[in-house]
Amino acid sequence: MERPLVVGVDGSDGSLSAVDWAVDEAARHGLPLRLVHGSLGQRYEGLTPSIGPDRPAGQERADHVVASAAERAERRDPGVKVSTDVVPADATDALLTEGDNATALITGSRGHGELRGLLLGSVGLAVAARAHCPVIVVRGDKAGLAGAHQRILLGAGSPATGGEAARFAFRETEVRGCALDAVRAWRRPVHASAAEASDGGHEERARTELDELLRDVSAAHPGVRVNRTAVEGPARKVLVHRSAAADLVVVGARRRQGHFGLQLGTVALALLHHAECPVAVVPQGVPAETLP
Repeated sequence: MERPLVVGVDGSDGSLSAVDWAVDEAARHGLPLRLVHGSLGQRYEGLTPSIGPDRPAGQERADHVVASAAERAERRDPGVKVSTDVVPADATDALLTEGDNATALITGSRGHGELRGLLLGSVGLAVAARAHCPVIVVRGDKAGLAGAHQRILLGAGSPATGGEAARFAFRETEVRGCALDAVRAWRRPVHASAAEASDGGHEERARTELDELLRDVSAAHPGVRVNRTAVEGPARKVLVHRSAAADLVVVGARRRQGHFGLQLGTVALALLHHAECPVAVVPQGVPAETLP
């Protein structure tokens, strides 16, 4: 049974953009779409005896949210199979639970109730930092949302921790028939000697690590056009800048085994707040003893 793409919906503009993007993504991959609304009020309303035939207002609103999202999805692409559910839990917990049986979780950049001026809502941040499946936060400008650039951007991690993100990026590039930019950022040590600062050792090491990361996945997807680049500079700044010419930026997230807090690096965090296109955060489990 194919695992669906799961979209968190709450009726906000951000979640409606996420629905549109997810419909197109489901059609590309031939996957079903599941629209989920987390309603903490449902948990408590269910404990209260209903007086009269009327349903609680919270239930009516929740049902309206998912029904409207489903209608929007069907209008966008009638060929995509859509299911809906209202989960009696807060939005973050509902999506994290759904993620155990999802191909990916998809959220908008901000939902209802978020403070004006926030770059990323609390639900999107918490889900991206804790889920054990890929999380895609739909954000950015019209060109990036529409896939007009025909380019996927991979923020290439180390060979030890970036494999899942690389495989995700290659699969996405292949199904879209576009180009993949694989970028490995590097920096000279702050206190490097004059000799160290002038040689090309740091750049060469970055290129070697990039080649090692991509070797096997490139062989598995020989039809994918890959541009490999080693760039000097902070990775978060390099990738945010390059996201303006991409339709999706993909980065990895290390998940420490047995650790239940937020697990999100500075690069992923910067992209989730500032990227000009949707951001895919792809987790990779790493044994605790291999992490600092």
